[in-house]
Amino acid sequence: MSKNKVLFLCTSNSARSQMAEGLLRKYAGDRYEALSAGLEPTTVHPLAIRAMSEAGIDISSQRSKSVKEYLGKKPLGHLIFVCARAEKNCPYLYPPLAPESWPFEDPAAWQGSEEERLDKFRQVRDQIESRIKAWLAAHP
Repeated sequence: MSKNKVLFLCTSNSARSQMAEGLLRKYAGDRYEALSAGLEPTTVHPLAIRAMSEAGIDISSQRSKSVKEYLGKKPLGHLIFVCARAEKNCPYLYPPLAPESWPFEDPAAWQGSEEERLDKFRQVRDQIESRIKAWLAAHP
């Protein structure tokens, strides 16, 4: 039996969606196939990799992917926007899915020293983790 697929969608697929993919895989990889993509993919942000590593999750082998990799190719069970900009700019791609909206602040846009920026990545990581745990409790 195949796992229910969950796609986390963001603008650049560099931080929030990558962290969400790694966190869902950690907490429910036995039940869900965690995927992530972006409307304008770039690269996985090094501070996202570092913040996740601190939490015991290795996302260093993940790569930024375009949402086009999934269009019409993988039936999805859930589509979750983790970025308001992607939600606003994304055409309605996955009928009959009702996308969920989890807009998190973009840690990659945060200004400051490397330590201050890493702290922002940690904060967003922790917010995503809390949201995923609550979502999993509602989707046993």
